[in-house]
Amino acid sequence: MTVSELLRKGKDLLKKQNIENYSNEACWIFESVFDCGREYMVFHADEEADSQKQNIYIDKIIRRANGEPVQYVIGTWDFYGETFFVGKGVLIPRPETELLVDFALDFLKDKKNPVVFDLCSGSGCIGLSVAKSIPESQVYLVEKSEDAFDYLEKNLRSFCCKNATAVSGDIFDGFKKFGLPEPDLILSNPPYIESGDISTLQSEVLFEPLMALDGGKDGYDFYKAINDKWLPYCKGAIAVECGEGQAEKIEDIFSSNCGRTYSVTDFNGTKRVVAGFIGTERK
Repeated sequence: MTVSELLRKGKDLLKKQNIENYSNEACWIFESVFDCGREYMVFHADEEADSQKQNIYIDKIIRRANGEPVQYVIGTWDFYGETFFVGKGVLIPRPETELLVDFALDFLKDKKNPVVFDLCSGSGCIGLSVAKSIPESQVYLVEKSEDAFDYLEKNLRSFCCKNATAVSGDIFDGFKKFGLPEPDLILSNPPYIESGDISTLQSEVLFEPLMALDGGKDGYDFYKAINDKWLPYCKGAIAVECGEGQAEKIEDIFSSNCGRTYSVTDFNGTKRVVAGFIGTERK
């Protein structure tokens, strides 16, 4: 089978399963299997595709056709200009989460040797992006899930960030349990979906770990834990991601520790990030 024939087969299989972005996704999977760029598909279209890689490609196409997220099928995904390892058991990095990194880089730009926490770190995409962008920072990435922690460590090794430390643990145990220095900034994209709404999510989202999605009965369990058990020890600011319609409540939760709070909207106009400042911190 030639390269063009293999690609056509991949696209057809995805199209039959109503994969909306079937053409691009077939190409992305091809690029990951054949370790090539898009130009390879053009200049080598009539050449015979490697037989072993053909089988791997079709296997991955079938996984995608069966509803598995394309990010898991490929095994990596881009976030803030870098590539992160992802797979079953870890939350997939999403564009709106980059707002947390934007906030961090702005807040920390004038601080010397800042300490940063990335709570519920998952793949580490938030904390590692900050660590790479601010080499003089010290970033601690806290994650409970063993599956997610494996990806966190893999990404940590890939980035070679000596200023980042992966910490295995449950944030509900609180700051004092970990023996970490007091942070200048806390970042988090915690689980925030109401337990009762989990079953209504898109089928692709349900491939992602329940532990990374379920925010408790009202969706605020993790925000309350961060406010009660972590924020009292923070010296500077906090920024967290949240779901649609949650920002006002989270601002209210954080108000017991923060002198000022505000929300940041994403590209869809949804209030996606809540930021809070301790004491007299700017903004």
